[in-house]
Amino acid sequence: MTSTRPAVAVSSTEIEHAANDHNSGHAEHPDLRMFGLATFLVADGMTFAGFFAAYLTFRAVNPLPEGALYELELLLPTINTAVLIASSFTFHRATKELMKGAMGACRGWLLTTALMGIAFLAGQMYEYFHLPFGLTDNLFASTFYALTGFHGLHVTLGALMILIVWAQASQPGYFTPEKHFGIEAVELYWHFVDVIWVILFGILYLL
Repeated sequence: MTSTRPAVAVSSTEIEHAANDHNSGHAEHPDLRMFGLATFLVADGMTFAGFFAAYLTFRAVNPLPEGALYELELLLPTINTAVLIASSFTFHRATKELMKGAMGACRGWLLTTALMGIAFLAGQMYEYFHLPFGLTDNLFASTFYALTGFHGLHVTLGALMILIVWAQASQPGYFTPEKHFGIEAVELYWHFVDVIWVILFGILYLL
């Protein structure tokens, strides 16, 4: 009995040292979460690039017959574009307030950004109901709905994520100037969505 106690003590000490070494090893690992998100966004951007290339090739190689390429209204899409671009600035303002430790102001700007995203979606739905063509009228119509709908899905997901971090930010200490990956990641995603829309707007509405 007496001979086993030192062995147990030594084993416990070894386990403790091993745990400390294990934890310290993890602490030295770089945080690659933003790199992972950026990689995902690059892959997602390639999907959009494929859509854009297909649409531009289709228009260049297969000219549509007269009456098949509709004149799109510019007023509402232009307003939507301005709203979405402005929402990137409001999100950036939220991050700046977070870095100053002003969580109340940060939450206010986050909510403003989410509402602007929802306003963009409402404008897009209004446009859908007033377009002079349907989803299956021709190849242009199908491509238009595919491009704008796929982007609209991204805006929807982005607005939901903003509302999630907005709710999380109400919990004391959840986000701090030193710990704010959630907001930083959603901001990067939101800027990506905005850039994609600017390209999409130029291709679909201005060309």
